[in-house]
Amino acid sequence: MTDGILLRESLREADLDNYSAIIMDEAHERSLSTDVLFGLLRDVVARRQDLKLIVTSATMDATKFSTFFGNVPTYTIPGRTFPVDVMFSKNPVEDYVDSAVKQALQVHLQPTEGDILIFMPGQEDIEVTCEVLAERLGEIDNAPQLSVLPIYSQLPSDLQAKIFQRSAEGLRKCVVATNIAETSLTVDGIMYVVDSGYCKLKVYNPRIGMDALQIYPISQANANQRSGRAGRTGPGQCFRLYTERQYKDELLVTTVPEIQRTNLANTVLLLKSLGVQDLLQFHFMDPPPQDNILNSLYQLWILGALDHTGSLTPLGRQMAEFPLDPPQCKMLIVAHQMGCTADILIIVSMLSVPSIFYRPKGREEEADGVREKFQVPESDHLTYLNVYNQWKSNNYSASWCNEHFIHIKAMRKVREVRQQLKDILEQQKIEVISCGTDWDIIRKCICSAYFHQAARLKGIGEYVNCRTGMPCHLHPTSALFGMGFTPDYVVYHELIMTAKEYMQCVTAVDGHWLAELGPMFFSVKETGRSGRAKRRQALEHLQDMEGQMKIAQEEIKARKQEHERKLQAGARICFCCYM
Repeated sequence: MTDGILLRESLREADLDNYSAIIMDEAHERSLSTDVLFGLLRDVVARRQDLKLIVTSATMDATKFSTFFGNVPTYTIPGRTFPVDVMFSKNPVEDYVDSAVKQALQVHLQPTEGDILIFMPGQEDIEVTCEVLAERLGEIDNAPQLSVLPIYSQLPSDLQAKIFQRSAEGLRKCVVATNIAETSLTVDGIMYVVDSGYCKLKVYNPRIGMDALQIYPISQANANQRSGRAGRTGPGQCFRLYTERQYKDELLVTTVPEIQRTNLANTVLLLKSLGVQDLLQFHFMDPPPQDNILNSLYQLWILGALDHTGSLTPLGRQMAEFPLDPPQCKMLIVAHQMGCTADILIIVSMLSVPSIFYRPKGREEEADGVREKFQVPESDHLTYLNVYNQWKSNNYSASWCNEHFIHIKAMRKVREVRQQLKDILEQQKIEVISCGTDWDIIRKCICSAYFHQAARLKGIGEYVNCRTGMPCHLHPTSALFGMGFTPDYVVYHELIMTAKEYMQCVTAVDGHWLAELGPMFFSVKETGRSGRAKRRQALEHLQDMEGQMKIAQEEIKARKQEHERKLQAGARICFCCYM
């Protein structure tokens, strides 16, 4: 099972009594769910003497893990891999794509056997590398054939499968991959690895609420994982496109854990539902930045999941039942009140997978033209709903997806997620009904969950976040981009920094909806009101806030006294037993 599933199980059974042994593999990857599980399992192991926890990895810092779990024993088990000869670049490399191509050709033109694996940061670099490799190879007279195969998440599954197929006799294979090939998949026959030394990471900035998807140097642990790929089936060689000094002095020993560079709202909601009151005291192996935790608490309070004292509200408990980001949880619950559960269920499921559209090389314009036919001018969310409904009306056909440049694998996953969420809704006695073609209801429901990520029009195609003033731009693939007019207000799913600050998945909303659904941020400016009336309203608002603060302080004080009373009662019982 995945770490996420085990984490959800801990909601039902805090001590995980159904398990006598838990093995956590690839611990060095330090995913968000894994790090939270480490903190929870640390306490579970202390309570349950019968539970065995085994943490494994080829490249983790064993001492750090041992200390975290209370100086537990560590074991080093020799692997069955073959020796790998690691070679560093003599000088720092300026263009890693060009250097990787030269190195791959140098290996290919040697009379040796074995396939080549090149690590690149992302899709764009992979496509350029494949293109340049083919060009350079064509310029060499009597060069032996080379099968160049890309692998990245947005590639259609039938093309991804090609890297696992055995090559014809005498034909060498060159796989160009992202860091997905480090641990997630193993390609037989790889004997040469070319490591660019870079990867793409998504880093969240809590102050402006934006993810930046940028290229960063890999860690030493990543580098060792990559070189290990060359020694799976025989002795291999790894060519690192960086110097030995750069490896030792500039690369971090391990990758920055995901928990320190991601939005924690979902994690905070989960921990709150597990009864963790003081998140700053939770046993994180590497604590996340305090700003990040406080921002997540604030976001949950905005959505109504937490009350003024930081405790879970009934809405928050209901939201915690769904394995989704908090805004999507709220959107599903509000959809029940608005009568559009079936429609929001599809939209939420579509948001849970990577992009469903793809643009094959050489057919970009054709793919863009087909994509435009699905677009609903007011909303990217409604565009997703439209795609799913059309796929459904074509009997969930794979050939229909291929004709329309849609990932069939992603759509099947959407259908699977939709069924899982539908089961949770039925468990909670929430009826799944559609609002038909009244799409304004759906847009208002989306606004109820994303009003804190609203932006107003500033210029042509340019918006600014209503709360932070952060510039936001419509992405060229958005249904709202170039549709003839731009709405005054929009809400967006997330803000990602690539070439610009782009809003991902945008929906046009009415300004009055923002005032109705997010009164802590927005209000409708009424003309003709006197200054005295405005001052009176401001004073009433201030008095209301002060009253709420007083109630919250009393609740926190009462809770603290209750906790101390229980501790004292427990101490008296222990003392009586001792006597």
